Amino acid sequence: MLTAFARAFKTPDLRKKLLFTLGIIVIYRLGAHIPIPGVSYENVQICLDQGNKTGGLFGLVNMFSGGALLQITIFALGIMPYITASIILQLLTVVIPRLEALKKEGQSGTAKITQYTRYLTVALAVLQGTGLVATARSGALFSTCPVGSEIVPDQSIFTTVVMVITMTAGTAVVMWLGELITDRGIGNGMSILMFISIAAGFIGALWAIKEQGKLADGWIEFAIVIAVGLAMVGLVVFVEQAQRRIPVQYAKRMIGRRSYGGTSTYIPLKVNQAGIIPVIFASSLLYIPALIAQFAGGDSGWKRWIEAHFVKGDHPYYIATYFVLIVFFAFFYVAISFNPEEVADNMKKYGGFIPGIRAGRPTAEYLSYVLNRITWPGSLYLGLIALVPTMALAPLGANQNFPFGGTSILIIVGVGLETVKQIESQLQQRNYEGFLR
Repeated sequence: MLTAFARAFKTPDLRKKLLFTLGIIVIYRLGAHIPIPGVSYENVQICLDQGNKTGGLFGLVNMFSGGALLQITIFALGIMPYITASIILQLLTVVIPRLEALKKEGQSGTAKITQYTRYLTVALAVLQGTGLVATARSGALFSTCPVGSEIVPDQSIFTTVVMVITMTAGTAVVMWLGELITDRGIGNGMSILMFISIAAGFIGALWAIKEQGKLADGWIEFAIVIAVGLAMVGLVVFVEQAQRRIPVQYAKRMIGRRSYGGTSTYIPLKVNQAGIIPVIFASSLLYIPALIAQFAGGDSGWKRWIEAHFVKGDHPYYIATYFVLIVFFAFFYVAISFNPEEVADNMKKYGGFIPGIRAGRPTAEYLSYVLNRITWPGSLYLGLIALVPTMALAPLGANQNFPFGGTSILIIVGVGLETVKQIESQLQQRNYEGFLR
């Protein structure tokens, strides 16, 4: 692997792409430490020194922003508005015929959908920025802060508007940086920025486990977490690479004097066809009751029940609901993202068929049957990985957004594998051996 890295840097155009990507990453991390106007940086650091942690949707955004959310910097919202906008547009493509027609137009239609995604990203950034500013002003962003440590000393309308505009502009810059990596770097810009954001807190989270440990000055807990983490990485790599290959044969056709077709290929159906999206959906949906209880006044019975069962994230009701939602959203997303009837029609149009299965409707029914069979283990795997911090690592001091658990480990491994594959393909184009020999 080290030889492959050396060859990558010896190739001039690939070296330029790698160095350009590294430069964008440096700019992104610098922006994650520049506070926005109107925020008391000293008071923020005082509150962070109290050991404050955030969970739920804010915890998810904080993880995706590399810790910039709690620092309330210009990149506080990170890449989360773009992720949400992309998911919404992908769901609306199935519902709105106009978007579905654009998707089928090819490159020009994809460019228009991308433009719509940018507009929606800015709109969501305004909403999320307003919510973050309101939360910081009310003191609900941090659980414990010393008396007099106001995060936003000046609570005028002008200051609030400036803070929201600054965070919205920061989100637009993050989106632009991701697109630059996609166009001029090694590709998958948004995914790489997510990877960097999560990896930025990796060492700190590991060391926090060691500092909080009690056995042999924390080294035993540290070793246990490392062992569990490596086992999880191996499991995630195994499942993410697992796929069911359905063989497809194309009949030989004569067009003029030339013969076409007669080839064999396959349709790769991944075990985890939905990726990380079910976990994000479930986390966002479960945060809604806690958000309502947080901003609701009074001390009613329903508010106390929600705070007791859904706020801390370790109650059996929360764990069971979280697991069921992940399984449900896994099937839901696979159903809207993969259309067996469309695949069967395309195969029939070009003379393709699955051996032993008639073309047309029987092919669609067979693909749907296989997809449902492999989605079950994929959804259960997502639920188990997402619950590892709560079930196994919480007694050791890890939280829901610890790098070895849940959403973070899926993103780190998935993006890492995809990036290595892209560099490998470019190395093989130049007759070099890649990373996977």
